Amino acid sequence: MQRMNFTEVTEFIFLGFSIFGKHQITLFVVFLTVYILTLAGNVIIVTVICVDQHLHTPMYFFLSMLASSETVYTLIIVPRMLSSLILHNQPISLAGCAAQMFLFVVLAINNCFLLTAMGFDRYVAICKPLRYTVIMNKGMCAVLVCGSFGIGLVMAVLQVTAMFSLPFCGTVVDHFFCDIHPVMKLSCIDTTINEIINYVVSSFVICVPVGLILISYIFIIFSILKIASSKGRKKTFATCTSHLTVVIVHYGCASIAYLKPKSENSVGKDLLLSVTYTIITPLLNPVVYSLRNKEVKDALCRAVGKNIS
Repeated sequence: MQRMNFTEVTEFIFLGFSIFGKHQITLFVVFLTVYILTLAGNVIIVTVICVDQHLHTPMYFFLSMLASSETVYTLIIVPRMLSSLILHNQPISLAGCAAQMFLFVVLAINNCFLLTAMGFDRYVAICKPLRYTVIMNKGMCAVLVCGSFGIGLVMAVLQVTAMFSLPFCGTVVDHFFCDIHPVMKLSCIDTTINEIINYVVSSFVICVPVGLILISYIFIIFSILKIASSKGRKKTFATCTSHLTVVIVHYGCASIAYLKPKSENSVGKDLLLSVTYTIITPLLNPVVYSLRNKEVKDALCRAVGKNIS
């Protein structure tokens, strides 16, 4: 049997946004602005939650964990993406690519399950209010946060180990970071098994959290409908709107990006989706929770008032 010989690939080069030509400088300015706002927003959210005693509740603990996770998540991808818009054809080592992909997968999955934990928190608060402090104690919060990170860690080990066991023939990644599909395309051999692994993992980390959140909100809706006054119903549901908004955008983008049929892949659409879930979605968290959440707005006002006085 003839043995196949492959040239060892030691580094990759990102094509990034080269298809946009001279507009890359404009993209750099736009993405840098959004990135600064994202970092500032998430840092402010975490700081306010840590400083203000009124926000020392499970819901805001999960929110601070989500903001922290998304801050690190963007740090892994966006700075290199911004530099590639100015300094073209910057290489990344094979080990560097594997590390970026690993951290990206860990934190992306961690964010998915943190949103699920936040949905469970809303379920307990609305459906079992008298037992809320008993159920959502510090131990339960720690278990939910560690469990979210643990699931991300296990899935990342599985996906990245399978990915970098492949031999690579190409060196040009048609993307702006080491995402799974663009790197997989560079393999010299059939990637059917890797595609199955990726689809199973993607289905698990999207469908399971969405299913759990959906069940939580079914119970929440039934509980809200039992409230006699319309004002009470609106006030109760208002505590869920911020979480629901983030969930819809987050899982909507993730589903389209990772569960769509292979035949529907196109470079332009993939770049647009990737920009959405790596730059836009992380900005959504602080914007939604600061503009739509009265408690966070009040905490910000108190913090600003103290500094002024």
